[in-house]
Amino acid sequence: MRIQKIEVARGIQWVEVPEANLRVLCGCPADAVKHLIKRGLILHREVGGVACETGPNAILLSDVLIQNGEFANLAEFPVLQMLYRQGMILPGHPNNTGNKPVLIGSAGQVESQMRYIYRGNYGLVAREEIIQAGISGEKADEMMRLKLKFAFGRIRPSSDFIDTRIVGDAAVEVANGVSLRRLRPNVFEFSCGGETVTVDLNLAVGVAYECAYPLGFRRFEPEYFAVIHSGEGDGWDVNRPSMSSIITYQGNLYLIDAGPHIVNTMAALGIGIDQVDGVFHTHAHDDHFAGLTALMRAGRRIRYFATPLVRASVEKKLAALLGVEEECFADFFEIQDLVFDVWNDVDGLEVMPVLSPHPVETNAFVFRTLWGEGYRSYAHFADIVSLSVLRGMVTDNPEIPGLDQQAFERTRAAYLVPVDLKKIDVGGGLAHGDAQDFREDTSTRILLAHRATELTLEEKGIGSSAAFGAVDVLIEGQLDSFRRHAFNHLQANLPGVPLHDLRMLVNHPVKEINPGAILLREDETPRELLLLLSGLVEKIRAGDNLFGSLSAGALIGDDAMPDNCPSRHTYRASSFVRALRLPVGLYAEVIRRNGLSDRVRRIAGMRTFLNATSLFGEGLPVALFGRIADAATERRFRPGEVVGGKDIQVLNIIRSGLVERAAGSKVLDVLGQRDFFGAEEAVLKVPSLFSLRVLEETITMQIPGELLQDVPILRWKLFEDHQQLAVRAVHGDDRSETFIWRDSFSIHVVQMDSHHKRLIGIANMIMKHLHGNSGRKTLSDAFDALVDYTRYHFAAEEKMLALYGYPGAGGHGRRHGEMIRQVDEYKERVLGGDTPDRAGFMNFMERWLVRHILDEDRKYGVFLNGRGVY
Repeated sequence: MRIQKIEVARGIQWVEVPEANLRVLCGCPADAVKHLIKRGLILHREVGGVACETGPNAILLSDVLIQNGEFANLAEFPVLQMLYRQGMILPGHPNNTGNKPVLIGSAGQVESQMRYIYRGNYGLVAREEIIQAGISGEKADEMMRLKLKFAFGRIRPSSDFIDTRIVGDAAVEVANGVSLRRLRPNVFEFSCGGETVTVDLNLAVGVAYECAYPLGFRRFEPEYFAVIHSGEGDGWDVNRPSMSSIITYQGNLYLIDAGPHIVNTMAALGIGIDQVDGVFHTHAHDDHFAGLTALMRAGRRIRYFATPLVRASVEKKLAALLGVEEECFADFFEIQDLVFDVWNDVDGLEVMPVLSPHPVETNAFVFRTLWGEGYRSYAHFADIVSLSVLRGMVTDNPEIPGLDQQAFERTRAAYLVPVDLKKIDVGGGLAHGDAQDFREDTSTRILLAHRATELTLEEKGIGSSAAFGAVDVLIEGQLDSFRRHAFNHLQANLPGVPLHDLRMLVNHPVKEINPGAILLREDETPRELLLLLSGLVEKIRAGDNLFGSLSAGALIGDDAMPDNCPSRHTYRASSFVRALRLPVGLYAEVIRRNGLSDRVRRIAGMRTFLNATSLFGEGLPVALFGRIADAATERRFRPGEVVGGKDIQVLNIIRSGLVERAAGSKVLDVLGQRDFFGAEEAVLKVPSLFSLRVLEETITMQIPGELLQDVPILRWKLFEDHQQLAVRAVHGDDRSETFIWRDSFSIHVVQMDSHHKRLIGIANMIMKHLHGNSGRKTLSDAFDALVDYTRYHFAAEEKMLALYGYPGAGGHGRRHGEMIRQVDEYKERVLGGDTPDRAGFMNFMERWLVRHILDEDRKYGVFLNGRGVY
């Protein structure tokens, strides 16, 4: 056989054509490299007497960035493996033959991966970006000198060391004699010499990417101040999670970093996402960054702690990956900026971020709290650089890359600050730490981490190691935090109930449940309710193929309680679980005597319906269902009715009926019971690109979008759905009746490309209204959206051009003023009765926007790219 195909793990396949020297990693979710190592597809070998690794030389990307809530494309570590561990970029290496790693996929996904890898390599790429993050000009110059030293003197675009192959509607040659074509979205066919193999990168509904290592289960105890060791490895360690920790302090839980498969890590420790009070973030490399999607799927915005410098680096990388504006980060996290080199108060826990020399912006953390005659303290030093490497970068010449002696001494002093517990990166090489630097450290206990290989005897004499889930208790004392959380959850469940009733409920016993245990079976009438306090519980209805995950705050059995009916689901512990046991009769009596029976029954009925949908089936705060019950309305649609206007400015969940969804003249799908529409305008605040026609009498539940704006898991699911719909609309459909974003429109600056795509989306919305003969008010609102967003975009564009000193900024701004005048005049003509046909509006948009992008914006795009801004 010329073509060999291997199933590596869920969503990951391997295609090899030996005669063409082609080895393709198909699908690259988090930790794909670890899966290849475990399957023997990456091996240690010698080439010409030089030790190196085997592995892929190309990556086939998923057409959709997100599948079942997780990133499907994270090519940073696979590309690093090819460049450095295989040696494709190393000077004088026998594998450096001039060939580059190849990224294969749709134009949009290839472009976003190139940008994301660029930000992963360098972080902030210009002095102006560092200053914008609040750093002084003098300090920014110092940081850029060190960054350039790590970058061997020059920040290079990704295209310098990565090749690309764009898979459009036709087959493309990916290697000598090997072609690839897309059969349908995310399904591809490789061909060589008459042989073919098919690669399907789609994940089934509810299926997650596999974790590369088994973790087992642990039960954590929330000590007063303690450190749970949740990761001691690195991005190459096939047996352990990447370096991370979880701090428990006064009953609160704080993550340090969010590495790959953090959901598995936390589940193994009996912790649910909604128990997390915040995340302290050191930097944006994937082995500390890839798990952010898990935190973005929480029922509330989790607090994000970092310095503005690190946050800016993370925001730019995430924006490059998702193709969105950097400001979207705040839709998913509650940002809490920290100040370098001072003690910042976080709920009574003090934290000092310290600048750590690294290729990307990095802050190490030192934590402390008052106790006894002084403080108890913990230092977390991820991705530091060895002092020997740093010493080799010292120079007295401020004009060349490197750092001065003073900066070196500051770093050395920061490394050796004495604490009670210190976890350090000892990964070695050019960008990681060395245990030898801490031989004279006077800290009470030192832990060595961020390492895939065994510690040497000498290193074992310097520091300890920690098993997964081990705990270092800095201050003993278990607060009854579970009962405090139980009280808060009950207060949210039962608004208006007096304190004495809540205290009575909280006084019931807390039950500890083992992983795998069934808490309540489908069709079983509950004898007690279980208020989930920690851990994760699966919710299953096998007959309807429905499943979801519950975390802290969920009340198991309450949907059956109002009418004493059997449970509709089976509930099963997927980790160690703690739950408050509440007698059904007592809980029902509290509800009755406080006049909540009708409300609880109404909420339970509505939640039973919503829980059966993919959108509302998991991870939502209990209080949200109460707000939805108070605000939701019912809407009936007649057959043949075109859905528009106010009906697509709210989220519609179909209770019964059928609705056809189309892009242009192409029908994409038919929506039925439990499906939804209207999310684009109601929640995401982007123009809808699709038309909706009612096929039979349809009843929907309409939910105001403002209720859902601050629920990250809903925004993330809706964003994923929107991305997948866009892919289906683009590949292979009739696109003659709408504006289509084309590769040639890109100016290769992610923020401005995102704005331009949004403007084209608004134009398509106007086209849809023109086609559907919408009313004057609807058309006016659509043009208002075009004018408002144009003003916002032009202001942001002019600010960026001024920041980087674009020579043509003045003239560009004057042209913006003229364009605002033109679109205002066009709007007034349309609203005055001169309604254009579709062709007339397309001509206006092509003259007004497309020509400006192609003729003017591409000029500053070249300028900014030359400054390293992509």
